[in-house]
Amino acid sequence: MNRIAARELSMVIALVAIWAFFAWREPVFLSSRNLSLLSVELAVTAVLALGMLVVLLPGQIDLSAGSGVGLTGAVAAVLVFWHDVPAPLALAIAAAGAVLVWSAMGALIAIERIPAFIMTLGGLLVFRGLHWLVIRNQTVPVVEGGRQNLYSLLTTYYLPPVAGYLLAALAVAGAAFAMLNARARRKSYGFAVDDGELTFLKLFVLAQLVFLAVIVTNGYRGVPVALVVLSIVAVLVHQLVTNTPFGRYLYAIGGNEEAAVVSGVPVRATIIGAYALMGGIVALTGFMQTAYSGASTSTVGSLMELDAVAACVIGGTSLRGGRGTVLGVLFGALIMASLLNGMTLMAVSPEAKYIARGAVLALAVWLDLRLGQGK
Repeated sequence: MNRIAARELSMVIALVAIWAFFAWREPVFLSSRNLSLLSVELAVTAVLALGMLVVLLPGQIDLSAGSGVGLTGAVAAVLVFWHDVPAPLALAIAAAGAVLVWSAMGALIAIERIPAFIMTLGGLLVFRGLHWLVIRNQTVPVVEGGRQNLYSLLTTYYLPPVAGYLLAALAVAGAAFAMLNARARRKSYGFAVDDGELTFLKLFVLAQLVFLAVIVTNGYRGVPVALVVLSIVAVLVHQLVTNTPFGRYLYAIGGNEEAAVVSGVPVRATIIGAYALMGGIVALTGFMQTAYSGASTSTVGSLMELDAVAACVIGGTSLRGGRGTVLGVLFGALIMASLLNGMTLMAVSPEAKYIARGAVLALAVWLDLRLGQGK
């Protein structure tokens, strides 16, 4: 068994063990209600992790993501609750600001050669301080007078059951088309492709998983809109990193930056673009996390960047750059979300949660070193 297969097998075993343990200790873990809530938590963690993937691929990192989540969510909440700005406009303003700020950080990293670790560590402190200043160390709700708006609906709205099944059918059809189209392209170029039986098996398993998720969530209130948002972001990021020149540039820079420069890859522009995209995803995560919390508080987004990095590394993304997939990140995020959800059900103390998250991050880095090189 090669190292990549060993990593994938270890991920599956770890997820099964985590679910089995929490189901044994807290049978409610496998209830429709908890699994539906788990899907919302997964969506928040995974969206940020997908942004982190884009930054990690060229060998960079973003330690300011968690603080940015809190800040962008706070800006939108303050605009809605204190200044009566319509929710769509407030979200657009906060998102645009995040893209500009992260683009500036990317420019300093790419052009001025400031190490990403130091640049984003400074951003972590600055954004956290700005977050507290923006909310004046108060609790700022995302709704006023109990009236729902676009902001609050990001994690509180559920699709009707019929809409969930229809969306699942469209998702499976789209996945089948993309998979068959990619297979045909590879075959036309003379590359090796999976045989027909294996391709059908992959589609069959995917369809089962998608419809199972819909059945489970319909057992509570329906498919959460947060899960739909995650699906859209995942598809877009997958297409970006696998089917565009920009995505190939990300892998090339992470694999060997000097070779990428010699090959004519626009390294600076690519890194700036990666951070700009990260800014947009940080803003989206900030809206989702703040909406899920019901208000912007001084703790929103705390240490979420570590969960995102852990999800990426567990899923096979290299901290050195040049390796990582969207599917792996989603799997890693599911492991992290399951751990946090299960510990919450067991009423684990905050101290123990921090210890567990730190241990998982350390283990993920060890796996990256021992299993991820494929040598």
